[in-house]
Amino acid sequence: MIFDKAAHKRRMQWFTAARYGMFIHWGLYAIPARGEWHRGWHRMKTEDYMEYFEEFDPVDYDPKAWAKAAKEAGMKYAVLTAKHHDGFCLFDSNLTDFKATNTKAGRDLIREYVEAFRAEGLGVGIYYSIIDWHHPHYPHYDDANHPRRQDPEYKDHKYDFNIYLEYMHGQIRELCTNYGNIDILWFDFAYDNLIGEAWKATELIKMVRELQPDVIIDNRLEHQGDPSLRKREPNYYSGDFISPEQLLPTDGILNEDGERIPWEACITLNDNWGYTAADTNYKPPATVIKKLVECISKDGNMLLNVGPDAKGNIPQQSLEILAEVGKWLHKNGNSIYNCGISDLPKQEWGRVTQNGKKIYLHVMEPMVGLIPVIGLSGDKVKKVRLLADGSELYTVDDWRTQHMISNQGENKPKDLMFIYPGNSHKLPCEIDTVIEITLK
Repeated sequence: MIFDKAAHKRRMQWFTAARYGMFIHWGLYAIPARGEWHRGWHRMKTEDYMEYFEEFDPVDYDPKAWAKAAKEAGMKYAVLTAKHHDGFCLFDSNLTDFKATNTKAGRDLIREYVEAFRAEGLGVGIYYSIIDWHHPHYPHYDDANHPRRQDPEYKDHKYDFNIYLEYMHGQIRELCTNYGNIDILWFDFAYDNLIGEAWKATELIKMVRELQPDVIIDNRLEHQGDPSLRKREPNYYSGDFISPEQLLPTDGILNEDGERIPWEACITLNDNWGYTAADTNYKPPATVIKKLVECISKDGNMLLNVGPDAKGNIPQQSLEILAEVGKWLHKNGNSIYNCGISDLPKQEWGRVTQNGKKIYLHVMEPMVGLIPVIGLSGDKVKKVRLLADGSELYTVDDWRTQHMISNQGENKPKDLMFIYPGNSHKLPCEIDTVIEITLK
């Protein structure tokens, strides 16, 4: 099977326009409230972890409220964990009893999520862990991550990985068949010798493309450190975008021909993915805004995570931060959506995004006097406006500019213009004041 570059480019158009989404990690691990890897970290036995299954009763689960919060935050799509590494399914799978419909919840929680987010006009993504610590035919003793790793009790445990693969492929078929159009499938994660065809990846993606031809898939059927999307000829199962975790690439991501390829940074709002009651180390709205801008200025997306609690509530502090970011996006969203890397270089006062003839200067540091714009000359500019309120700004070219460039010598930029920001020593928005330049 050959990677279809034309189809890839076509299906990625909405994604690279949307730029900002909500990641949602939620499952049984919300009850111990110590993160989504709780069972693995503490090497819990199945019978001990089943106590959370018996207890699971998300009485406050309201995906309509989640969807409304995501939309008001300025997000354009979401990705929810249908099954994480513990194997518990939020959807009504016919292939297991370890699912939400068999808990006190008594219903298909993924179906409600899909319907609620679609109703708000948001893209719908589903996360599915290809790891499964609950399934008897997933590797136990010799696996690097399984809760029973190196447990003498499981040293002679017999398993047939092909039986597990049949189960895994079957569940992905259910997700691709029973919930209408799915915008994103977010697989997690290949590791060690369990990469690529160890998961029967070509067969899997062939099935997915037949059932959901336009779905966007992340790159985690492959090893994170060696994504074939960087290569001239990616693997058929390479996915559509690269998914750096808890970091932003220094200059976006390029393939071996120097072409930019899609990527999405998945970032936690505090320090954990799944609900962790003691974790109150939240990123302030200013950090989220600046890092979102950084992603777009490097041609990437941001997928920002929230971890609802055991009852189904997104933590209040998360909601407050998202709302503040949403307020900024309400006024400045044109500099994010449909935008990407600019023809201009990074500037000393902040970052630059661009959409065609619209250039957006993200001024994050106040200047003394004029704002220099390197890489652009005033004769190419049609108008300059403050994006938040549409007020006119103007360019300056007089004796004062000479002081800023007189000592540049041979390093003097060929194109340089200056914008007069007004008399105030404070920026209109201290986090990120956006100036919209319309080119002629």
